[in-house]
Amino acid sequence: MQVSENSVNNTASLKNLKGFDANHPPDPKLIDTCVHCGFCLATCPSYRVIGKEMDSPRGRIYLMDAINKGEIALNTASVQHFDSCLGCLACVTTCPSGVQYDKLISATRHQVERNYPRSLSDRLIRKLIFSLFPNPDALRILLVPLLVYQKLGFSKFFRATGLLKNISPRLAAMESILPKITLKSFQDNLPDVIPAQGKKRYRVGVILGCVQRLFFSPVNEATVRVLTANGCEVVIPKSQGCCAALPEHQGQTEQAKALARQMIDSFAKTGVDFVIINAAGCGHTLKEYGHILEDDPEYREKAKEFAAKVRDAQEFLATVGLTAKLSPLTEKPLSLVYQDACHLLHGQKISVQPRQLLQQIPRVKLKEPLDAAICCGSAGVYNLLQPEVAEELGKQKVRNLLNTGADLIASPNPGCTLQISKHLSLQGKEIPIMHPMELLDYSIRGIKLQQ
Repeated sequence: MQVSENSVNNTASLKNLKGFDANHPPDPKLIDTCVHCGFCLATCPSYRVIGKEMDSPRGRIYLMDAINKGEIALNTASVQHFDSCLGCLACVTTCPSGVQYDKLISATRHQVERNYPRSLSDRLIRKLIFSLFPNPDALRILLVPLLVYQKLGFSKFFRATGLLKNISPRLAAMESILPKITLKSFQDNLPDVIPAQGKKRYRVGVILGCVQRLFFSPVNEATVRVLTANGCEVVIPKSQGCCAALPEHQGQTEQAKALARQMIDSFAKTGVDFVIINAAGCGHTLKEYGHILEDDPEYREKAKEFAAKVRDAQEFLATVGLTAKLSPLTEKPLSLVYQDACHLLHGQKISVQPRQLLQQIPRVKLKEPLDAAICCGSAGVYNLLQPEVAEELGKQKVRNLLNTGADLIASPNPGCTLQISKHLSLQGKEIPIMHPMELLDYSIRGIKLQQ
């Protein structure tokens, strides 16, 4: 059999294709569990917006398989389809074959960051994001210039003129979700240990988060008050940092590992029964520490033990039960729509528990939105890196929430809250958004909401 010169050249070029390295590429066994049925397409937010097969879970799995086999390269053409994935994990919930797409896309993203040379502009924006957002101390330093920026009206100017969007869509996306800076953003006044009210039931640790502690500090304060009111002694180690969610979700391997080790060490000698987190994306990553540090002989077992103690605040309270008395939040019935955060719903399989807690508040009527399981477009820093797709998803999410006619939106994740707030404003709508823990806190303390 004669082999043509073109065949020889094609074979040689295939051998020279740059692909995945040998350090945990997407597992072929996991890839093979996909039977290509297409059930994932309808629930994939990126596919719904972009409409291309390669921007769906099934399409990306085809790409992973082909790169594994050396049939295509890890290049701009293939990476763009991995980047378009929000990592919302709706496909994991939907898949009838049990495909572990979460593990596949996670492995792929770490491969991309190691083996694909991004453009200078892409490297710079990612450097900015991963230097700031996982670093509360760096973010706190920026609060002063950001406060001045807002007070002088620059924020209103850029948003009204769209000037920044013409310069850099990604910087414009970052500016567009910037919350209002207040004096509370500068405060960090939670003590190391807060005693339980009444009989002590549990000793729990609380993770403050990064964006949460600076821009949503009332949520952390409410969480602590709810826990102590329900018989929990609360421990807050000052040495804790970022949970590693943002770098882990974007394939920043070493940064994610370092932050995970720091978090484990900060709780090492606290003697807590559980570690409580009130942000959905953070909670999913904290429960994955055993996987993140599986190759670290010193921290492997520590990571598993730590992850086993992690509970979302709503998950924890629904399990152990509320002991504090709940009062109505309003004089009239309050219609409320709960916004499912993807990493709570799909990542941690927590959906019923928050609704159970909210329905225990007297006079609350819970409403359900259309497409509740579809991502709002925030997805960690996705709305900063892929602003066009995120814009469309944000519009759809807010439209579906508003169509319920609810008086208030309950959102259990800071990224979702920022995204929804932005699109409510863009649509000229005013409706309050509160974390479920804030609503429970108000109910316990007898504080009434304005109607």
